Amino acid sequence: MIQEIIAYKNIVDNIEDFISKSPFKKNYIIEKIGIPSPTFYRKLKSQTFTPDELLSIAKIISPEENFRLHLKAEIENAQREYDEGNFMTHEEMLLDLKRKSII
Repeated sequence: MIQEIIAYKNIVDNIEDFISKSPFKKNYIIEKIGIPSPTFYRKLKSQTFTPDELLSIAKIISPEENFRLHLKAEIENAQREYDEGNFMTHEEMLLDLKRKSII
């Protein structure tokens, strides 16, 4: 747990550098996370972003990592559903679509 806290503190301490090194302008990040510009700059200066705000910023400035994490979670969820028997065969899916008059 201590390592995670140290890592989190490192992120908080360096968030301005991470943002500056990202290919995104601060105005874009502000718009995407949905907080007022003065609040953003105050929080940036005082390093008082909430964990949820930091996560939102990280998802914006690291879209590839965000995509990989999301994809990994979806694959794990699909594997769990498959293991539990929650799936349809291709033939069952076609029959279901025909019943719904989609195809």
